[in-house]
Amino acid sequence: MSTADGAEPAASGGTGVGRVVLVVNSGSSSLKYQLVDVAAGAPLASGLVERIGAGAGRATHTDAAGRVSREEVAIADHHAAFAWMLQAFAEHGPSLESHAPVAVGHRVVQGGARFFEPTVITELVKINIDELSVLAPLHNPANLAGIVAAERAFPSVPHVAVFDTAFHQTMPPEAYLYALDRDLAEQHRIRRYGFHGTSHRYVSRAAAAFLGRPVEELKLIVLHLGNGASACAVDGGRSVETSMGMTPLEGLAMGTRSGDLDPAVVLHLQRRARLGVDEVDDLLNKRSGMLGLGGHGDMRDLTEAAASGDERARVALEVYAHRIRSYVGAYAAQLGRVDAIVFTAGVGENSADVRAMSLAGLEAFGVEVDAARNAERSAEARRISTADSRTEVLVVPTDEELEIARQTLEVVAG
Repeated sequence: MSTADGAEPAASGGTGVGRVVLVVNSGSSSLKYQLVDVAAGAPLASGLVERIGAGAGRATHTDAAGRVSREEVAIADHHAAFAWMLQAFAEHGPSLESHAPVAVGHRVVQGGARFFEPTVITELVKINIDELSVLAPLHNPANLAGIVAAERAFPSVPHVAVFDTAFHQTMPPEAYLYALDRDLAEQHRIRRYGFHGTSHRYVSRAAAAFLGRPVEELKLIVLHLGNGASACAVDGGRSVETSMGMTPLEGLAMGTRSGDLDPAVVLHLQRRARLGVDEVDDLLNKRSGMLGLGGHGDMRDLTEAAASGDERARVALEVYAHRIRSYVGAYAAQLGRVDAIVFTAGVGENSADVRAMSLAGLEAFGVEVDAARNAERSAEARRISTADSRTEVLVVPTDEELEIARQTLEVVAG
């Protein structure tokens, strides 16, 4: 493991000896990292390197005390991004001598049907991640670039891939198969994979801990609502249904993504509007959802616009909530009963309006939201249902970095 000056940090030491993991989330032009003390369940430092390869980059490093160091700097590639990160640790702390990671955990978006648990990265694993890029061309190549750079920066510790899709590999065939020609679908690996799996796994277990019950006996519906959004039916700690499909485009209406759509709409746009494949892709992923419907991709802006009388924004919010209610009802039918509905991620944790609208009218199904509890703001897990609600309604903050760190440590600890 090389520091900025080429020195080799100690194998362990300091806070959380033997329990420190570096979590890496590598994008095509960014590197997000967090040094996690798994024993304490808290970050020791975090950072973000942006605009990699763009000439004028920007990098930020934050230590455990919240002190932020920023720098405008040109970052040529992911190797240079890791060099900057190591220098930031050396200059601003914590020291990687006394807080040396025992492993590096990597977020990898698409694991296909091959990876259903966190996996120590080998040359064969990297070949598979690269080969699966056909299913995630915007993500897997970037994830792999981060892995290669991290291995050079930290050569003496194990590296572990934690896949967004892995948690959903417990879905039964009736949940993940599309009603397509079976041979053609298998040839091209067309099926539902689901995403946000790391978050759904973390939140379902955190919800069980909050309720003081084993996750194995609970039936939960987890609503991960951020700019990207997905619902997941969790039965006994296992994913049995999720709203995203072969790609993150399917399912709930999102910030800029359309969510569920009649496939013939794509054909209609190609035939009548003369849109090409790339134009349709851009439309459905970047110019649809709340942005397309209501003019705002950020839920805070959309909610403010609706409150000020913007009719398009109001209708967009209704569409957003209607889609969530539809999935809640469908998953309740699949689960047979629902012990708790759990909101998480940026919108789910912070928007009382979205939570109230999403569950409005479900009182007959035993879902009652307490308006006062729902309006309270807190960074802690909390109950927002009434005392009489047969189904618990919770808000549980997600922590994907901690979950990746935990899974990484579990693998390397044997």
